[in-house]
Amino acid sequence: MLEKGREILSQQSFSLLLGAKLEAFEAGSAELSLEIRDDLKQNNGFAHGGVVSYLADNCITFAGASVLGSCVTSEYKVNYVRPAIGDKLIARSTVLYSGKRQATCECKVYAQADGEEKLVAVSLGTISRIAAS
Repeated sequence: MLEKGREILSQQSFSLLLGAKLEAFEAGSAELSLEIRDDLKQNNGFAHGGVVSYLADNCITFAGASVLGSCVTSEYKVNYVRPAIGDKLIARSTVLYSGKRQATCECKVYAQADGEEKLVAVSLGTISRIAAS
């Protein structure tokens, strides 16, 4: 399942631009990471909120896809809890509930510095299955 997920991620040009990596992908969960580069930081020196939000959005969509198949994000929200300061961002998402057409997923995003992880954002989203084209 992980290799199929990595193949899908490799088809997402924006994900490639940011340098996202799919670390784990199994039924009901996913994990994405990306290195915090200078060009992804905002003026105060930490990862831009849009980068953190992207990671949460994509990670909840991967978690939803693990149970629904081809899908898109219908809606999601992000609560930022601290600045994303570190070398790497790690997003871990799980499916809270899944029906036939939708899944509700949560994601926690962590900033890693010197091997220590600190929670920087929490996200909740609805993922909807799309018909195969």
